[in-house]
Amino acid sequence: MSDSAKFTLDVVVEIPKGSRNKYEYDYEKKMIRYDRMIFSSMHYPSDYGFFPETLALDGDALDALVLVTEPTFPGCLIEVSPIGLFRMADEKGPDAKILCVPVHDPQWNKIVSLEQVNPHLINEIEHFFQVYKDLENKKVGIEGWEPKEEAIAVIAKAQQRFAETKNQNP
Repeated sequence: MSDSAKFTLDVVVEIPKGSRNKYEYDYEKKMIRYDRMIFSSMHYPSDYGFFPETLALDGDALDALVLVTEPTFPGCLIEVSPIGLFRMADEKGPDAKILCVPVHDPQWNKIVSLEQVNPHLINEIEHFFQVYKDLENKKVGIEGWEPKEEAIAVIAKAQQRFAETKNQNP
């Protein structure tokens, strides 16, 4: 991990860009489960999923946002490079999201930092997460964006947390 510019890992897509459907991975059945349609008349601004074998502070796998040209599909495994960290909190507590670009998409894979992403897209992502639960009467707190180095540190901590939990419950 010394060269963060070349750091890549896989994301499992749960929700494709443009969807209002909320899907979640069911660890017992090892399948994607339809959870609900989001209540707001909004759609996910990027593919959304998680990093396998991680454990975030909210008790779930660490969330990932993948900037894609075309939406993929639930269950798609995609190799990504993290470029930033979006910190927020919801009813479960801290809910970090790692912003990533796909390694094999020539329209995105030259981006290596948040500063290279269109600022309007960054604002759209932040706005989406600020209001997407409003009609469910759930409050969300936005804490802002941090650089790639912080994203990689959060991923490493989530991988370590997962490994420690797995070792305690073999």
